[in-house]
Amino acid sequence: MKIICIARNYSDHAAELSNIAAGSDEPVFFMKPDTALLRNNDPFYIPRFSNEVHYECELVVRINRVGRAIEERFAHRYYDEVGLGIDFTARDLQRRAAEAGLPWEAAKAFDRSAALSPEFVPLAELGGDVQRLHFELLVDGEVRQRGDTSQMLSSVDRIISHVSKFITLKMGDLIYTGTPAGVAAVHPGEVLVARLEGRTLLDFDVR
Repeated sequence: MKIICIARNYSDHAAELSNIAAGSDEPVFFMKPDTALLRNNDPFYIPRFSNEVHYECELVVRINRVGRAIEERFAHRYYDEVGLGIDFTARDLQRRAAEAGLPWEAAKAFDRSAALSPEFVPLAELGGDVQRLHFELLVDGEVRQRGDTSQMLSSVDRIISHVSKFITLKMGDLIYTGTPAGVAAVHPGEVLVARLEGRTLLDFDVR
């Protein structure tokens, strides 16, 4: 199982991180190991090596069959359910790495940095169109992020087609499709709640 994450897929988020990375005409992706998964709404523990860990709430697509070099027009056949996730990012480490022209793994791939909803929802129950979904993240009851997948710079099908040119996709692989604006640092004691089309899929605390 692979965790594939898409960077800068909403223009407003790209703008708020303009000092960290340049944009691209093609989907930009990076990966997290399976040890990054934070499951079952377990608490998120802020790692000691960072003073600025940010939340990034994202729609997550789970791949349901093996595919390589998938044409975009066929990409919809490779998923049928979606969930939510949070790509936790050690922003201070990422900033230093970007300034030095170094990879970001330490900032992105650390243990339990990929929260994943216990439940995935069949796309058919959500209207069938992955590019017409709304999600939001609340911190202590306050809405911090609102996402509409129609605003993605690269659609889910384009992402799958692009990634599969380089990496074979397998059943169970997870694609974190990018985050809208509103990212900020987490603090001990906060409660994070993420909702997809009004359904609460994530609900856990920060320690």
